[in-house]
Amino acid sequence: MTPLAASSASHSLVECVGLRPCQRRPWLADPCTSLTRGSTSTVDPALARRRLAAARVARLGTVTGDDRPHLVPCCFALVGDDTVVTAVDAKPKSTLALRRLANVRAHPHTSLLVDHYDDADWSALWWVRVDGAARVVEHGVERDQALAALATKYDQYRGTPPPGPIIVLDIATWRTWP
Repeated sequence: MTPLAASSASHSLVECVGLRPCQRRPWLADPCTSLTRGSTSTVDPALARRRLAAARVARLGTVTGDDRPHLVPCCFALVGDDTVVTAVDAKPKSTLALRRLANVRAHPHTSLLVDHYDDADWSALWWVRVDGAARVVEHGVERDQALAALATKYDQYRGTPPPGPIIVLDIATWRTWP
């Protein structure tokens, strides 16, 4: 596996996250950094991985069948260097056929975001976002391995394994700020 490194090129936030333009943050040399394979960086890729792996909750971003954004909080686990898994777990839901599953099936392009906020110390703020192609896994060894990774991270999953499908996100791009 090629280690991740961050892009050294300066760029605007719109280039970084693909959203509408906004002003650069004058107190930062670069408003965000893209971690891609094969480039150099001042961002520590191992730190981005540690932050992602240690986070307890993330926001999973998918696109609906009619091209609208859909964002939900989720539990997740980083598996290896380039895969994130999340499950349809046993928390109360009206159905196991959740919109996020239909979204991934319709549009596999998916993002997962974790962040840290500290109202008293804004110098401690950070976020890590991974983007890639996701797929729904309902049965088999890959699902079993994903459940094992989730159970290692979350005690609740050891006692009550998720009954639903797994979403597997194959990471293509890492982005982090600052």
